[in-house]
Amino acid sequence: MLFRPLLITICLLLGAGTLNAQETKSPTLEKIRSYGAVYVGHRETSIPFSYLDADGKVIGYSMDLCGHIIEAIKTRLALPRLEIVPVPTTPDSRQMMLEAGPIDLSCDSATNTIQRQRYVGFSVTTFAAGIKALVRKDSRIRSFGDLKGKVVVTTSGTTSDSYVKAAAARQGLLLNYRFGRDHDDSLRQLLNGQADVMVLDDVLLHGLLMSVPQADAFKLLVLAENFAVEPYGIMFRRNDPQFKKLVDDTLIGLMKSGEFAHVYDKWFVAPIPPTGKSLNLPMSDLLRQLTLTPNDRGV
Repeated sequence: MLFRPLLITICLLLGAGTLNAQETKSPTLEKIRSYGAVYVGHRETSIPFSYLDADGKVIGYSMDLCGHIIEAIKTRLALPRLEIVPVPTTPDSRQMMLEAGPIDLSCDSATNTIQRQRYVGFSVTTFAAGIKALVRKDSRIRSFGDLKGKVVVTTSGTTSDSYVKAAAARQGLLLNYRFGRDHDDSLRQLLNGQADVMVLDDVLLHGLLMSVPQADAFKLLVLAENFAVEPYGIMFRRNDPQFKKLVDDTLIGLMKSGEFAHVYDKWFVAPIPPTGKSLNLPMSDLLRQLTLTPNDRGV
């Protein structure tokens, strides 16, 4: 009489164990295993996070960090020859490409926001950016209060637009808004007079200034005032706790070992391609603290 209940109990336990094993599988790792490749989303002009060098190779700070993540994936899957497929993205397309599956990682300059967390996952913070304004020196715009009635350009798909509008609403300023297809297009609009102000993350603005002719860079000025501070992270598909743990464990390991600081200095302090110039942006106190107490909080 005891045999049948015991058998049922054993079957239930075995079934539960099988279910738990299935539940803990990482959809992203299983996709990578089945394809024998990891698809890496990147930008082409997001200096120094991900961009193309003179030979058309994708390089950058976020790409280096993703390189360490990919090595961890190779080890986890025991696939040392895993193919790495770079896939160009834009601020408008990268989220959709993660959700739909064409890319497995987005390795660029992505702000971690509560809104975006509804659709994609984020790593622990890898950079903290200030949102600033770039103006022409001859415009005499030197503070946010000088923007009344001015034309502001932001790049389509970025978070800068919402920060500018929120700041304008707080100060009761009426502004006119334009969008650029990408950062280069936004900068062209500023230089040719279609816009009076370009708003973007400070490091991206400095990267753009490095890439334009010196005569154009001399005409421009980055204002000191911050509209906001944004945390950046590596993006991937949400609802995949195993994959998130692999990503976060890799990045936190780099932070603890000191390798993270070396990667940072390589891209923000040392001279970088293609110009051989330096951004001269030592690690901020905020990011230094985040390497000691990592988190994935969005804004």
